[in-house]
Amino acid sequence: MTAAEDLVRRAREENPPGGNRFLDLLEASAVPRERLTWLAGEQWHIVRSDRRSFALFAARFPDPPSGDLFLALAGGEGTALDLLSGFAGALGWTENDLRAYEPRPLAQAYPAYLAWSALSGTRSGLALAMLANLEEWGTYCGRTADALASRYDLAEEGVAFFRYFAAPPPGFAEQATAVIEQGLAAGEDPREALRAARMLHAYESAFWAALAEGL
Repeated sequence: MTAAEDLVRRAREENPPGGNRFLDLLEASAVPRERLTWLAGEQWHIVRSDRRSFALFAARFPDPPSGDLFLALAGGEGTALDLLSGFAGALGWTENDLRAYEPRPLAQAYPAYLAWSALSGTRSGLALAMLANLEEWGTYCGRTADALASRYDLAEEGVAFFRYFAAPPPGFAEQATAVIEQGLAAGEDPREALRAARMLHAYESAFWAALAEGL
């Protein structure tokens, strides 16, 4: 096992998946439809912010494999932003509604930390955080898509945003591991990478908890 692979193992062991009350309620048809607009509005702000953050990472670490990975992530956020309009439209929301939405602070802790990382973090930290949390995020998105389709009668166009994130891009694990290896070889601190994974995991949990607030 390489040093990068060992870091991935440790990050996953130290940040196991937790409960997700919002999704439990969603699957029980217990989330009011107007609360679904929170999900659309928060994601609109998150995706736009994350796209800029990944692009900044690519500018800071342009050499492959780091630059290639971060540019691909930025491009993926652009694709996701287009798909998000389908979800918003299924709720009767337009682009103007998304722009007017006032985000909740704790729901935006994830993109805020990612933006900070883009300025001050390490390439190995971001790659490890994304890789360690990818399966949990994908599972949550798959559950969201299924619940929206089966419990709220949204068509596939309306859940395509969540289907997009439900499965990792082909080759992502190998590419992210290579970026971790590149960062460690350049002298980046593995403890900082593990910290990034822990922080990002906690902030994702805060996002889902904010959506369930008061329900």
